[in-house]
Amino acid sequence: MNTTQLRKLGVSDLCIGAAIEGIQRAVQEDALRGREIKKLISSVLAEPSDFVAHPYFGRLAREIIEHANFTRPAPIEYQVWGREIDAACHAQMRQSCALPMAVGAAIMPDAHLGYGLPIGGVLALENAVVPYAVGVDIACRMKLSILDIPTTELDANFYRFKNALDKGTRFGIGSVHERPQQHAVMDADWTVSRVTRENRDKAWKQLGTSGSGNHFVEFGRLTLEQRDEQLGLEKGEYVALLSHSGSRGTGASVCDTYSNIARALLPRQYVDFGRLAWLDLDSEAGQEYWAAMTLMGKYAAANHDVIHRLVSLIVGGKIIAGVENHHNFAWIENHNGRDVVVHRKGATPAGEGVLGVIPGSMADPAFVVRGKGNPASLNSASHGAGRRMSRTAAREKYSWRAVQRDLENKGVRVLSAGADEVPYAYKNILDVMQDQQDLVETVARFDPLIVKMSDDGRAED
Repeated sequence: MNTTQLRKLGVSDLCIGAAIEGIQRAVQEDALRGREIKKLISSVLAEPSDFVAHPYFGRLAREIIEHANFTRPAPIEYQVWGREIDAACHAQMRQSCALPMAVGAAIMPDAHLGYGLPIGGVLALENAVVPYAVGVDIACRMKLSILDIPTTELDANFYRFKNALDKGTRFGIGSVHERPQQHAVMDADWTVSRVTRENRDKAWKQLGTSGSGNHFVEFGRLTLEQRDEQLGLEKGEYVALLSHSGSRGTGASVCDTYSNIARALLPRQYVDFGRLAWLDLDSEAGQEYWAAMTLMGKYAAANHDVIHRLVSLIVGGKIIAGVENHHNFAWIENHNGRDVVVHRKGATPAGEGVLGVIPGSMADPAFVVRGKGNPASLNSASHGAGRRMSRTAAREKYSWRAVQRDLENKGVRVLSAGADEVPYAYKNILDVMQDQQDLVETVARFDPLIVKMSDDGRAED
């Protein structure tokens, strides 16, 4: 009997493996033949409890009983921030909250559709990690450096800053530096998993580069309304360098590799979870992924270190202060008295007193923020403005050159970018910040003036 015939008999897809195993054993031992097997399986389906000890179909009977008695735990509730979150995004969040080990969840005001967990989703699990709830671009992060250059230079000497961005950065899928850059992260243990070991050389070539999509490096004016002790800066205006990038192709390979392993290990009752497949942290695969994810966090931070070192050196400025933070990562944190794995996919850590950067778009401000440690959001905030329009829709609606000229008239010079990243494709960052006043307080405002992004029209890697 084949799979189609078994389905016609009424055997569930979840039990077909057990049925085929029983048929093969019965045939090998010449114990049963075609019609007898069909009749016996029908009997097992009708009264499985009578066959739990059957030499050939006992496993099938036990699995039928197990699946008949199985009930998924009720999904947990999730907290919502924001006014512009579509139905598909909520649907992804509801499915994420149905994971059997879910213990806490929230959705940030910049949320939009992603893979598995929505971008802007926060999910706490007990002793498990979901690669796609971390994200493809593991440890994508923000870094802002404040320089000792007078702000008058931004207007008076545009080519000084353009030259620094053009020469100090590399963008796009597969982009590399002509000579591999140096950083201590390349001396770390890259043998923690096969995928990191095999991708080490590629990662080194891509060190200090940015991907496609919404990754950027830009100069702008930082405004601090009062002295800030954490930053160690007085009230005033400063030249600042802001970047957004992650762990490049190696991070994507880590995500895909371990998500595929997780999907292969999904219990049959949960096969519909797909990209929400999880790894038990006590398993070998779970430990490998965690080590690889942690390494990708260090690598992403190193990418930004190299970018800021190169650009600040070329522009001729000294870094006097800075802020940086991950998103697309998982942390083991204590919430409600127990240690849980908190996934922040496109969400910024916002524990009490924790500094972070939340960007808008190429034409809108970014904000240096200080977390308020709101337990309802699992100490999280948005990671940006969030998309309100898909990349395809933006490319179809807008002419990049027309947008570029309009931005220049408004004082923002964009050296390169794609039409999929036009400001109108994003939510209003001021609305987003208004919607999360209970999550963060604003420390400073950064207004972009000279922006560089990839112009290859590809999604971020």
